[in-house]
Amino acid sequence: MAGHTDNAVVIAAPMDVVWDVTNDVASWPSLFSEYASVEILERRGDTVKFRLTMHPDEQGRVWNWVSERTMNPRTRTVNARRVEPGPFEYMYIRWTYREVDGGVEMRWVQDFAMRPDAPLDDAAMTERINANTKIQMSRIKQLVEWVAAKAVSGEETREPEPQR
Repeated sequence: MAGHTDNAVVIAAPMDVVWDVTNDVASWPSLFSEYASVEILERRGDTVKFRLTMHPDEQGRVWNWVSERTMNPRTRTVNARRVEPGPFEYMYIRWTYREVDGGVEMRWVQDFAMRPDAPLDDAAMTERINANTKIQMSRIKQLVEWVAAKAVSGEETREPEPQR
């Protein structure tokens, strides 16, 4: 049995803003509420390898892993995978972006399998990822729309207090 999630959000901002903000991996600790830090390990063209470290969980554990993502600006797609899968046998994520009425639809499709000794099975991790993705996408939508509004107005506006 494997896990699969498919989530999307429409962001009311131009494609270039959505693409640039969400693919600036170095800024992810500000964009995502779950990440404490990111360390860029290597860049090769449109591919970046990086270590993500999360904020401590409810038990005080700090999780981190190395991922690699390859961005294709022409097709507005990103393919990512965990290089150090941790509790996953594998984890693949495909990000797609497309212009729709009202802005840009950003979609994340994740395919994964949990190791037999992982603290969660595929079904429980699917549930956890789906719940957290809604939180993160809402936060990203709010922040990217703020960046776009600031760029259009040229005014100095206070950054919104994103949902956590």
